[in-house]
Amino acid sequence: MAQIVAIVEDDLDQRENYADALVANGYEVFTYANRASALAGMKSNLPDLAILDIMLENEMDGGFDLCRDLRAFAPRLPIIFLTARDSDIDRVSGLRLDAWDYLTKPLSMEFLTVRINSLFRIVNSLNEPEAIANEHRLERGDLIIDPNSMSITWQGQAISLTLTEFWIVEALAHRPGIVKTYDNIMQITRQTYVEKNTINGYVRRIRNKFKEADDSFKHIETVFGVGYRWLK
Repeated sequence: MAQIVAIVEDDLDQRENYADALVANGYEVFTYANRASALAGMKSNLPDLAILDIMLENEMDGGFDLCRDLRAFAPRLPIIFLTARDSDIDRVSGLRLDAWDYLTKPLSMEFLTVRINSLFRIVNSLNEPEAIANEHRLERGDLIIDPNSMSITWQGQAISLTLTEFWIVEALAHRPGIVKTYDNIMQITRQTYVEKNTINGYVRRIRNKFKEADDSFKHIETVFGVGYRWLK
């Protein structure tokens, strides 16, 4: 049975483009133009994953409000925010609502489907036996990376990372001491093109999240003008 994805987007062209791309990748898709119709539709037919824009018709924060509504009756529903709002304040607000990821427009349909495939891989891995899940864990001192659930812990504390941030940490820690160049990291993000400043922003947010768990964290080293590496 095909997995169901709900798309909540008030722009008709964008809504249809997203739906066409996901249907072509084997998903069943339901689309909604506003918060009220989306809430009613998902209460009667809960999807396996929801994609929410933040600005919905005349509601500037309609997507945030819808996420709260969904969390009230479907606390484990995977939710992605897909929006033109790219401020750190909005990102933090979305992730604090337990969104699984926060993506900004414009982005390619290929990239969107990769993200969704990754999220469903996480969902499926949560049902795997623990022995199978542990088989592929990567441990680097205080760092534990579980690629099956795409989770990371540091000194026993869970680090809440977006998928892009997870991929970057995983790639850096996989080969400690080896420099990942900006070109390498661009490929790791699965995006067509990423500016250096954007990559620097990803790494800055990653460092800050690790420092929330351990204020002495210094394991990601900047190699100026080249890229980054994980210290042994």
